[in-house]
Amino acid sequence: MRRIDVIATTMSGSISDWKKVERIIPLFKAYGYDNVRLCEVDSHSAAREAACVSLKDGNKIIISAGGSGTFRAVLEGCIDSGVEMSEIRLGFLRKGSADLIGKVLNMPDNIDRAIQVFAEAIAEDCHLAADILLAGCKSVSEKTRYFIGYSGAELFGRIPFYTENRHMKYYKGILGQLFGDLGPFMTGMTLALIERIAKSPFIHKKHWQIIADGRLATHGFYHAIVIVNGYLGPDLPFSDRPLGSGEFYLFGIRDMGILKLLGQVKHAKSGTILKDPERWGLESVTATNQIDLLPDTDDPFPVNIDGSTFVAEKCMTFKRAGIVSLISNCRI
Repeated sequence: MRRIDVIATTMSGSISDWKKVERIIPLFKAYGYDNVRLCEVDSHSAAREAACVSLKDGNKIIISAGGSGTFRAVLEGCIDSGVEMSEIRLGFLRKGSADLIGKVLNMPDNIDRAIQVFAEAIAEDCHLAADILLAGCKSVSEKTRYFIGYSGAELFGRIPFYTENRHMKYYKGILGQLFGDLGPFMTGMTLALIERIAKSPFIHKKHWQIIADGRLATHGFYHAIVIVNGYLGPDLPFSDRPLGSGEFYLFGIRDMGILKLLGQVKHAKSGTILKDPERWGLESVTATNQIDLLPDTDDPFPVNIDGSTFVAEKCMTFKRAGIVSLISNCRI
């Protein structure tokens, strides 16, 4: 039987999520999977290294047990390994905040049911193709990042400042327990929104040019810029396209004044902004290869990449960089 490696971040998710890890191997054994290895790590960099080592050791089935940050780290570890991505099956066990990919793959939050789904999906090789996106900035020496899911700038780019700092990490488990897996994200969103309203009279508003596949697609002032590679469920409902469509998408929420901002955020969160995009300042851009974000200033700006901060300068570039098979519920 093929080996399965589960890479779990110890502190991801709510307090009840922390208890899931100890049950992973016994539950797999109950379904006849005896060749399962559990690697517990305490950082995303360690998760990335563990995934790379696993694949170089000959394993081809990797399950990320954590939130979006853990999943991105495991994906990057898969890429670091040099193994052909078409040979890999990558899973998302929901044990963290903002489990958007896990929800799209129809993975249950309940650990007993989740392992049953994984057991069936691996046996039947049920998977969903997903485009891998690369994000980078020429003027920053920091390595480029790979992700599947979401990215963003302006208000959206500020959220990780509140959700990923070292102090918040101690409270994420409590927030997740009280408010569900989106608890930390919504807390970060609320704090970023308060900050923007408070500082609005004193900050320079960036004018953005958005270049899609080498042409100017749109430009203007935006409260939020969101990039997705497809449908990420009802919590981020902007696109209705599959994750492996061969395209990716930018949605900009225009700056229509601070008085209208709360209404824009409310309708964006509920998805009703899609019913009347002109009224609420929603614009969309589609690209097949590349999107560039160009502000009218050389000042650094934060970019949210699957829940972590990338500090960019002058320009931020997103590209389609490959495709990977994600283990999915056979009953999708």
